Amino acid sequence: YNELVLALAEFIPAIQINANQIARLDCLLSFANVAKMNNYIRPVIEDNDVLDIHQGRHPVIEKQLPLGEKYIANNVMLDSESQQIIIITGPNMAGKSALLRQTALITLLAQIGSFVPAESAHIGLVDKIFTRVGASDNISVGESTFMVEMNEAADILNNVSSRSLVLFDELGRGTSTYDGISIAWAIVEYIHEHPKAKARTLFATHYHELNEMEKSFKRIKNYNVSVKEVDNRVIFLRKLERGGSEHSFGIHVAKMAGMPKSIVKRADDILHQLESDNRKQGISGKPLAEVSEKREGVQLNFFQLDDPVLCQIRDEILNIDVNNLTPLEALNKLSDIKKIVRGK
Repeated sequence: YNELVLALAEFIPAIQINANQIARLDCLLSFANVAKMNNYIRPVIEDNDVLDIHQGRHPVIEKQLPLGEKYIANNVMLDSESQQIIIITGPNMAGKSALLRQTALITLLAQIGSFVPAESAHIGLVDKIFTRVGASDNISVGESTFMVEMNEAADILNNVSSRSLVLFDELGRGTSTYDGISIAWAIVEYIHEHPKAKARTLFATHYHELNEMEKSFKRIKNYNVSVKEVDNRVIFLRKLERGGSEHSFGIHVAKMAGMPKSIVKRADDILHQLESDNRKQGISGKPLAEVSEKREGVQLNFFQLDDPVLCQIRDEILNIDVNNLTPLEALNKLSDIKKIVRGK
C-alpha cells in the first residue's frame, strides 16, 4: 500500500493541474452555452467610471416568464459626472427591485468573464457591489428589520469607494414615514457630496419626497418604473422612464391582491380626503380626527367597546324583561338610559 502511495505521489501535481484546467474549461463552456441559448452579448470592460447598459434583462426572471411573454428590457446609465445617483420611484410589483438586481448581475457577469443579457453593455470597472435589498429580521440577536437595514446601510457608507456600485431598495421603510424620509435623504446626500467616493448609485424608493433632491443636487436624476391606468385598472409597463412618479397605486395593488372591497373603497375615500385637504402639509396636517369620525364598513361590536357609560347602558338593557314590560315602563326605562348618556 505504501509503495502504491509513493508511486502515485509523483503524479499528484499533474492531476491537480488537469483538474484545474478541466474546471476552467467547464466554466467557460457553461458561459458559452448560456450566452448562445439566451442571446447574451459581449460586454466592453473599461477602466473608467461609466456604467452604460442598453436594453438589459434579468437573467433569471426572463427564464421564468410564462410562455410567450417577453421580458421588458431597460437602459441604465451611471457615471460620476452627470448621473451618479438615480432615484427610482413607482409602485410595488412595477419592477424596481428587478431593475436593481439585473444591474448588479450584469455588472458581476461581465467582470467574471461572461457574456451578459443586454443589447450592449459598457462596464466601467467596479471594485465592490453593495446592496441593501429586501427586509429581514435577525431575531436570534434581537435585531428588528429596521436595525438590520441600518447595520447594512452603515456598512455600505463606511466602505464605499469611487469605483463602487451601490443599490438601495426601499431604505427606511422599517421606521416611521418622516424618520424614513429623513434617513433616506441624508444617505443620498452623503453619497452625492462625498469628497472622494462619487459612487454610482441606484436608489429605489416609495418616498416621492426624494424626487425634490434633483432640483438641488446636480448628479441626482429622477426616474420611474411606468404604469398605466386603464378603466380603473393598473397595467405594469415595467419600463424605466425619466422623471419622478407622484402616484404609488398602492390601493390598486391591494385590490389586485384580493383585499375585501369594503376596505379598498374605504382606503380610497381616506386617500382622497387626505390629498384634497392640504397637499403641502404632509400627513401630520391632515384632518385625521375627521377621517376617523367618518369611518364605514366593518365596525366593532357595540358591547365590546371598553367604555364605562356603554357598559352601564348595556347592563340596563340586558336587565329589562321585554316580555313583561308595559309601554309606560318602557318609556321610563328609555328616559333612565338617556340620563346615563347625558351623565345625569
